[in-house]
Amino acid sequence: MVKHNNVIPNGHFKKDWQNYVKTWFNQPARKKRRRTVRQKKAVTIFPRPTAGPLRPVVHGQTVRYNMKVRAGRGFTLEELKAAGISKKLAPTIGIAVDHRRRNKSLESLQANVARLNTFKAKLVVFPRRSRKVKAGDSTAEELASVTQLQGPVLPIVNQKPTVELVTITEDMKAVKAYSKLRVERMNARLVGIRKKKAAEAEKEEKK
Repeated sequence: MVKHNNVIPNGHFKKDWQNYVKTWFNQPARKKRRRTVRQKKAVTIFPRPTAGPLRPVVHGQTVRYNMKVRAGRGFTLEELKAAGISKKLAPTIGIAVDHRRRNKSLESLQANVARLNTFKAKLVVFPRRSRKVKAGDSTAEELASVTQLQGPVLPIVNQKPTVELVTITEDMKAVKAYSKLRVERMNARLVGIRKKKAAEAEKEEKK
């Protein structure tokens, strides 16, 4: 028998469990429905890309995810200015804008400006009216050969770090890294004491 004043085990296995089992027999139909909705949307928004506007490359939040890059909400006003695109024009040509985001580093700013410039080079702008072509609209030859882009615009790829292999030399083997670290740690700890002793010695010399 079990020790102490425990509850006597009494499993309640007489509940009507069949009523609480949930099934998903509609999954194949939902899959088909989602596919037809995507196809209808693609036809409706033609010739715009099916995945929506261009998004910036941003780093994930927190120490756990900040080494990975992903698509952000929108480009900053600073990035748009550096690429020579006005904040009012950007949404009309398929570029997402986020006025709240701030650039914390020069590298991210340059990367997103390069992304905008690549997009601008590949961009084909249809005239609002077929007979009235304005400045910035694409030519008739470019419009004739346009196909709708399936999937994300300029997909983001996480680059894998490259490992460089080197042969260990005798000089590398001779270095005692642990001892060196201990000495440097001691030097850092004794900075104040040594400074005080040097000042006292200097006073003694002046006397």
